[in-house]
Amino acid sequence: MARLLGIRIRNYRSFADLKLGQVKYAQGEQLPRFACFIGPNGSGKSTLLDAFGFVSDCLLEGVEAACDKPARGGFERLRRQGVKAPIMFEIFFEHEDAARPIVYELHIDLIEGVPKVVKETLRQRRSGETVGKPYYFLKLDRGRGKVWAGDYVGSGSDDTKADRVTLADLNRLSIATHGNLAEHPRIVALRGYIEQWYLSYFIPDAARELPPAGAQKWLDRKGSNVGNVLQYFQRTYPDKFDALIVQVTRAIPGLKKITPEVSTDKRLLLRFDDAGYHDPFYQQSMSDGTLKMLAYAVLLADPQPRPFVGIEEPENGLYLELIEHLARQLVSHASSDKAPTQILVTTHSPYFVDPLKPEQVWRMRKDERGQATATRLVDLPGVREFTDQGIPLGAQWYSNHFGQDVGARGKAKLASSKRRGRPR
Repeated sequence: MARLLGIRIRNYRSFADLKLGQVKYAQGEQLPRFACFIGPNGSGKSTLLDAFGFVSDCLLEGVEAACDKPARGGFERLRRQGVKAPIMFEIFFEHEDAARPIVYELHIDLIEGVPKVVKETLRQRRSGETVGKPYYFLKLDRGRGKVWAGDYVGSGSDDTKADRVTLADLNRLSIATHGNLAEHPRIVALRGYIEQWYLSYFIPDAARELPPAGAQKWLDRKGSNVGNVLQYFQRTYPDKFDALIVQVTRAIPGLKKITPEVSTDKRLLLRFDDAGYHDPFYQQSMSDGTLKMLAYAVLLADPQPRPFVGIEEPENGLYLELIEHLARQLVSHASSDKAPTQILVTTHSPYFVDPLKPEQVWRMRKDERGQATATRLVDLPGVREFTDQGIPLGAQWYSNHFGQDVGARGKAKLASSKRRGRPR
């Protein structure tokens, strides 16, 4: 399964030039299988998650539709203020061969006032090469250029295999077109990888709706079809369904059972049986936290796991102990060889980062020019040392250690946190 090694984002909202993980060919630290981003409001966490959503929407819906979504407000609101250069993305991902990652570059700019694709390239080393520069197998400038056919055994940028192409519609990504052609397996791989990204913006009220009955394989972004996915699990993977229900009932005190039911008007109900109550409850009456834990359990139990999952502030609505419990679940899932899903999370909760390692967490903040930056906690002074002394990252966050160098007052706070534990 494909894995994201790094991403570079330029001129997108507050990102003048944001680099995460490997952003040079075969150089730099790769993004871990689980990555968490913390920081104050307005530091760029939501923008980071939206950048992945934007690339995905460009592929699935076209550039104009991706720019004009209500939450984005058009190209000029997406491009960093005062900048005339294109919005640019570089995505480094591994597919089958770790020594030869694929690099996808996408530039979007205005042409006669309309956002269009102005540059699109794909690069990879030739088969058998473990050093040296990557070669183009897709290189387009405003829809004109070359694409090289062949599989991973091929000769990379051999011009004898190159086709000259001219795209008629610069609103569509080239990988949406060439990703349907068997003679371009690497482009097919990239398209399939991005199409499978899942970005979770779970809204408990959406999960309280009563959708039409009918099994569905995957959660939508808001979780409004969680009952339909449970229905699919119950019908197709009964063992996974039973294990999923046991997992959720163990996490929620008093909850005994969850059962999908079809109403007389063919709407889908989720029945919750609670200890101490003779009559069941339904999703309209359940707490935000219960619905969230159910939705994340469904997501993690997917028998066909997504290669990349992004989750914004999963702690909202959860009791403190459940926050740390969920963090451990997500890390465990991302680390499992059986379900090789890469997970990116944004959070405001120190409780969520307590079980994490400094290499898994980035601090986001804005500099004096309003540009968002991201720094791994392991690269901040003292963080590794305090973690090795048994002081969890949440306690260090409470002590404002991530925002400044630790002076005498900060060291006293950390020592107190280690002796007494962080207040709960």
